[in-house]
Amino acid sequence: MIKQLFKYFLLGVVAVIPILVTIQIVLFTKQILTDIIVSLYGYSASYSFTTTLLASSVALLTYIGYSLARYRRSLIISAFDAVIGKIPLLNTIYRVTQKVLAMFATEEKTAKREVVYVEYPKEGVWMLAYVTNQIGEVYVLFIPTSPNPTSGFTVMVHQSKVVKSRMSIEQAAGFVISVGADYPIPEEAAKIPSFQAVRALGSAGD
Repeated sequence: MIKQLFKYFLLGVVAVIPILVTIQIVLFTKQILTDIIVSLYGYSASYSFTTTLLASSVALLTYIGYSLARYRRSLIISAFDAVIGKIPLLNTIYRVTQKVLAMFATEEKTAKREVVYVEYPKEGVWMLAYVTNQIGEVYVLFIPTSPNPTSGFTVMVHQSKVVKSRMSIEQAAGFVISVGADYPIPEEAAKIPSFQAVRALGSAGD
């Protein structure tokens, strides 16, 4: 009876996790906006000034987003890039952050946005990985961990050691977050070499 109740409890927890995550994101966004408003009001102690400055900030961010979507560049961001690029250490952090965000945000299909399978941490154990860079025949991979895809391992392997997947970055993230429950292309598992070999041995034994 206790085991059954515990099973139901775990199922309930798993069911509400997406809801809780969504609520946390909403509350986090609300907290950021609240902090901004409080900071602005504390600086001027004027509702009209706070409202005007907040509206201007929202309009400015919207304009930057419009410029990036329409023209692929923004004069404001370009000016900031020029300034931050002259500051040691900060320019490295800023540049790397830009590259990571671009890898996950862009809709373009490039070699650096491939999803692959790789044997890790040992032979016969396969994991999904993102191709973050390619140097000749060497792939630089980021292997995310479940259920948090933002943590993981960066490894370098020869291209012969990976099996390419048809999954998108978003689909692969869903697979990792769901700890494998959301597998959009399950037929790919049968195409992994070592799994094929196991199936062949099983068929031969039958």
